[in-house]
Amino acid sequence: MTERRTAGSQTRGERMLALRRARMAAAPPVLRGGFRPFFLAAGLWAVAAIGLWVAMLSGLPAPVAGDWLAWHRHEMLFGFVGAAIAGYYLTAIPNRSGRLPVAGPPLAALALLWLAGRVALLLSGGPGGAVAMLVDCAFPFVLVLLGAREALVMGNRNLPLVALVLLLGIASVLDHGGATGWIADDALGWRGGLALIVVLIAMIGGRLVPSFTRNWLARRGATGRMPGQPDRYDRAAMAVTAAALAGWAVWPDARATGLALAAAALAQAGRMARWRGMTAARDPLVLSLHLGFAWLPVGLALLAASGPGGPVPRTAALHALTAGAMATMILAVMTRTILSQTARDLRAGPLTVAAYALVTLGALLRMATAFDLLGYQVGIMVSGGVWTAAFGAFLVGYAPILVAPRAAGR
Repeated sequence: MTERRTAGSQTRGERMLALRRARMAAAPPVLRGGFRPFFLAAGLWAVAAIGLWVAMLSGLPAPVAGDWLAWHRHEMLFGFVGAAIAGYYLTAIPNRSGRLPVAGPPLAALALLWLAGRVALLLSGGPGGAVAMLVDCAFPFVLVLLGAREALVMGNRNLPLVALVLLLGIASVLDHGGATGWIADDALGWRGGLALIVVLIAMIGGRLVPSFTRNWLARRGATGRMPGQPDRYDRAAMAVTAAALAGWAVWPDARATGLALAAAALAQAGRMARWRGMTAARDPLVLSLHLGFAWLPVGLALLAASGPGGPVPRTAALHALTAGAMATMILAVMTRTILSQTARDLRAGPLTVAAYALVTLGALLRMATAFDLLGYQVGIMVSGGVWTAAFGAFLVGYAPILVAPRAAGR
């Protein structure tokens, strides 16, 4: 009896696997892997959301009444970054588990759910309101359910990533709650969301940057000490960083928070110093990862110096972490993942190099605006224009690949 049940269970599993394979083969190319629709959505929304924000600051009437600064913050953290995280999440988890990715109609439904959140926020003029919150926040919790299912099947290797996406969904709910006055600290949600994204960059970047750098150096026969996988120092640096950012999310003006952020900046700079970034500077794909990660200790140090009475404007620290670390790392990971997953050469073409250069220039211009080196209106328009050009170059170079029928590769 036990043997019959085992065989029957295997047969059902094989039938489900065959069904998922058939669904994936029959789907349009853009729905054959999570990175395809969501990296495309991230690029499109980066251009559209910043373009709309700059236009409204330049005098274009908003479509509806609302708090458009809150909309801008929410859409950058939970819309743009949310799409990029979804593309990585839906690609990394199947790669680790060896199971087929979400594809076809379920993936289309998930992408439409993300899009519904963007429409709901745009029509409501920003976060707040029960309907907008339900539509917007359904997306990260569905992602959590998908990831938890894989974690239960294959073990707990994916649980840290699933937990961070869960916390990001909770932060989105809190951002809505703050906008409607449901919680006393109306900035807790977006601060918590930013803190979680920075932790995610430190966690994932701390694995990808040394790994890809080591591979690049090994292919070229480099000698000397090679970058290694995360060790006890890295784990300690992550613990300090996570604690400092959690403290900043809850007590942003506390003196102890500033000291913890300074310690986190030093710890993350120490991690980078061991990765031989300058030796890999000839490869733009590798260099972009180092540049994206380099904004992390810079942003943490600026955030430490932006407390009450500090010499640094807080907006400078925030944009070092967002326009700098977030945007650069997202571009670096998206471009490399697309090339790898579609079995293309890991080589940065002219459009890719242009996107990296433009996103770095955009971050520097936004920092100059924050430090009053550029007039606010001019600085926002110029830095926003450079940002949209960076992601426009990404779309021109990679949208055809994302919608092309070429099969997933490595």
